[in-house]
Amino acid sequence: MRELEFIIAQYENLSSQGTGCVLATVVHVEGSSYRRAGARMLVDEFGNITGAISGGCLEGDALRKALHALHQQKNKLITYDTSDDDDAIIGAQLGCNGIIQVLFEPLDYGDVLNPCELLKAIVAQKHALTIIVQFNLDRSKDQAGTILLIDKNLKYSGKKPEKELLDLILEQAQLTLQNKRSHFAEFTIHEETQHLFIQNYQPPVKLIIVGAGNDAQILAQQGELLGWEVIVTDGRPTHANKERFTSSCQIIVTKPEQTLENIEIDQRSCFVLMSHNYKYDLAVLKLLLAEDQIPYIGILGPMKKYQRMQNDLNTEGFYISEEFKKRMHAPIGLEIGAETPAEIGLSILAEIQSVLTHTSARPLRERSEPIHEKSENRFKKILTSS
Repeated sequence: MRELEFIIAQYENLSSQGTGCVLATVVHVEGSSYRRAGARMLVDEFGNITGAISGGCLEGDALRKALHALHQQKNKLITYDTSDDDDAIIGAQLGCNGIIQVLFEPLDYGDVLNPCELLKAIVAQKHALTIIVQFNLDRSKDQAGTILLIDKNLKYSGKKPEKELLDLILEQAQLTLQNKRSHFAEFTIHEETQHLFIQNYQPPVKLIIVGAGNDAQILAQQGELLGWEVIVTDGRPTHANKERFTSSCQIIVTKPEQTLENIEIDQRSCFVLMSHNYKYDLAVLKLLLAEDQIPYIGILGPMKKYQRMQNDLNTEGFYISEEFKKRMHAPIGLEIGAETPAEIGLSILAEIQSVLTHTSARPLRERSEPIHEKSENRFKKILTSS
């Protein structure tokens, strides 16, 4: 289960009990930080925490700030400067060198548009969205908080602001949906400067494992730990069943030619062919040739197996485009010296993550520049008519 799903599940539990709670959201980071903007945690009135906004260094003070916001029933913006080694609040010498803005929002269970109700709508669907959080770096000002969800058709739900601001937000949301990257904006309306965190939310990766062997069991468990949606398909009911795989996995017992009949493919669907049956994998690969949305197709086995597959497909009249070949990964995985099924699973998932994020998978120590681009954290100044 993903962190956001844990938060929503706990929110539902607290709501049923009438227990007060606060949602804390990282809305901006300047410099280095363990968690980036969009990290969230839920704090209840008894001090229990679900989720995380840091690696543990901020949670202690954030708990106190959350309870204070809950007591006042008012949104609060708190600034943490982890570059200050003498900061007694968060502990000395963290070495993160970042300035972190955290927004605390007490949740009103009677408000059907409170932040967690909006986030609940995200968990229930599987499409890209933008989450709009409005705040003010002047902490003495009112903090609007999590106000809107906007989809690719610019359909929105939440607390509708005035028209001028709504038009501005929709324009920024469209940019985020197109670029698939979160960004920050600064604008002035009625002579007051406000800030926006326009968060790019992507649905979980859909990991489709073709084959239900023992190594597939481990890969499925690892995918679940990442919060990915895992689907296992195989023609053998003795292997593809709920007893052998985690409860969250979708299990499909099918002939290879019917593999895609019960799978909704999108731009986050990644296939791993590992049935250990050449003909089964080849039959599924034939189906995938017609699917241009799939960003990743990996084939377990040596290079000779993949070359044989290409030859057989050519013989049968199937055309393999150069664009399709770019999405093929055979042999599958990154070169990390993997030998055991768990190590192989690690190399596969790391390669998929690298492909989806368009990153090199090289060691971070080889980077001469910061891990996160500074330009990503800058506030884009937006001109308004007022």
